[in-house]
Amino acid sequence: MLKGFHSVETGSTMSDVAKDKAARLLKKRGSISSLSSHEVKAKETTGKTKDSVSTVSYIDEPGHHDDIPRPAVQMENTYQIGPIKRFPVATVNNILKDVLTSYLQEEKYEAELCRQMTKTISEVIKARVKDLMIPRYKIIVLITIGQLNDQNMRIGSRCLWDPTNDTFSSYAFKNNSLFAVANVYAVYFE
Repeated sequence: MLKGFHSVETGSTMSDVAKDKAARLLKKRGSISSLSSHEVKAKETTGKTKDSVSTVSYIDEPGHHDDIPRPAVQMENTYQIGPIKRFPVATVNNILKDVLTSYLQEEKYEAELCRQMTKTISEVIKARVKDLMIPRYKIIVLITIGQLNDQNMRIGSRCLWDPTNDTFSSYAFKNNSLFAVANVYAVYFE
């Protein structure tokens, strides 16, 4: 274990010099002596020695085991092909209407404000839909906010999904200054 370490031992005790060298080598390797510094000094002054130096590894100390990544727990297959609870489109439509109306009713279109509002609104909608506790559905929220200025705009989307289990919910909002379209896609995860 310790290369180049030679000492003369009498009986079952090591010399003080050998213990000091071993303690220094262990400290260099990242191990910490289990004896506190005042205990080591007290032993040096009294001349009493023990048979060995006890060490504690860095990993064994409390609080350091969190740094080690652990492998993900592998769950067994349930062989469940369809959802137990269907995605509630009508409830999600009400959530979309409520959130868009409460956030955008009195707002005027400003490009920078609307960019931040799309992020905020999408997080709020995603949190409220996840609060419904619908198992095994992945939720995707898309928000589009634009200026209402006598123009025409079409928003389209294409998805590759299973039409028996996957679904979406959509709501369009408009006030004097801006329009907003919110889409929530619910994709069943087997």
